[in-house]
Amino acid sequence: MDIKRAKQEIEHTIQAYLSKDEYGEYQIPAIRQRPVLLMGPPGIGKTQIMEQIAKDLRIGLVAYTITHHTRQSAVGLPFIKEKTYGGKTYSVTEYTMSEIIASVYEKMEQTGCREGILFIDEINCVSETLAPTMLQFLQGKTFGNQKVPEGWVIVAAGNPPEYNKSVREFDVVTLDRLKKIEVTENLDVWLEYAHQQEIHPAVISYLEVRREHFYRIETTVDGKVFATARGWEDLSELIKTYEQLGLTVDKDVVYQYIQHWKIAKDFANYLELYYKYRQDYGIGELLKGNWKKETISRIAGASFDEKICVIGLLASRLGRFFRSYVEIDENVTRIYGYLKQYKEKLPEETIAQIRSYAQADYEQEFKGEFLSRSAQKSWKQTLFMLEQYEKKVREEKLKKEAAFEMVKACFGELLEKREDAIETAKEALEYGFDFMEEAFGESQEMVSFVTELNADPSALKFITENGCDRYYRYNKALMMEESHRELLQQMEDMEQLLGQGIK
Repeated sequence: MDIKRAKQEIEHTIQAYLSKDEYGEYQIPAIRQRPVLLMGPPGIGKTQIMEQIAKDLRIGLVAYTITHHTRQSAVGLPFIKEKTYGGKTYSVTEYTMSEIIASVYEKMEQTGCREGILFIDEINCVSETLAPTMLQFLQGKTFGNQKVPEGWVIVAAGNPPEYNKSVREFDVVTLDRLKKIEVTENLDVWLEYAHQQEIHPAVISYLEVRREHFYRIETTVDGKVFATARGWEDLSELIKTYEQLGLTVDKDVVYQYIQHWKIAKDFANYLELYYKYRQDYGIGELLKGNWKKETISRIAGASFDEKICVIGLLASRLGRFFRSYVEIDENVTRIYGYLKQYKEKLPEETIAQIRSYAQADYEQEFKGEFLSRSAQKSWKQTLFMLEQYEKKVREEKLKKEAAFEMVKACFGELLEKREDAIETAKEALEYGFDFMEEAFGESQEMVSFVTELNADPSALKFITENGCDRYYRYNKALMMEESHRELLQQMEDMEQLLGQGIK
């Protein structure tokens, strides 16, 4: 299955394991809660989905790459303890607490999460001395003589033997105690993730054109060459930072992340063209309705790669407007809630007290590690605005009723900014459709443009809340086309089955 389906399966498993009956007991007893074993090629996002699942379910996460551990750090150090059995005293070997188990307890103290995921990566690549410990861990949920705390679900991940010479095969006894999920790479699923994580648009548009370059692991006379999802994501972060610093990403820099020389050179060439097209077409001006007939002629007669690149540039620039709207809207919604609370509690509480409530809410979310990077940014904007309100009230020495009216006026300015963001994004989107219709009409390129919008969560939120007639019209046609393709594929599959004599 693909990584998206695997994430869903793991979420459902954890929800089932943590489900309790009317007496507060886990409905599936710990002994029947099989550890999840996630098997798949390296670099496809196994670790990332664990972080997403923990945030989605609002539970803790402790992640270890077990190959970094020795038997002593996993099990604990031995020490001698005297115990009495049947009236006689014996010297017995005990162990200090496992570093891994201790990390679970530390996470519980740090975040306040009593339930969570203990994620062990590269589980089948451990050393010979640690292998028996891993089998004991998977079968008995213990490290040494310490059990994994109740409410913590074990998820392990490993690579198939064709990707790692150090892989150890699990025996049937162990496998029969696991819930095994096999996962494979899938570009379409990764592209959904890429839009959500704001992967650099050059990476997205390149992989839409060169789909075969998304995930490659090959053995050559010079050793392994590869391109992985992890490599593309890390390269994206570097490109964005290099752009801010005015630095150049050439083929040598790309190869440091995409260690497949042919693909690295091809992407470096594409990136150079990407910057050229961005300049030549003046994407910012297109979304203001400013283009020449020569521009339309050029894009209409351009190569497929150039068309896809320009469409990606259009969608990327639109994405900035959509994200700006979403950021302001999130702050409006959050601040409105606090100001409503402020009004209801007048004159007992001040804006300073309300800001302190917001600060406490943020710290609780942050402490629990439930916030994504974008969510943290949004929260900090909210806190900054409330601090500014508080500062203004303090400087003007306003009484409580007057203070509320002043804060209300400041909030009104924020509402105006949201309206401005809506109008700006609406206008840009309409000009985007104008350009696409003039250049391509109702063609496959328009399908690509709408598909790009569908992949952007900010775009979908904006359009859902503010509408766009042409988007709905073209998207309806796209869905009908997809349904038609699926039907044809089903018919073709049925014909093949019947041809093989299967009824």
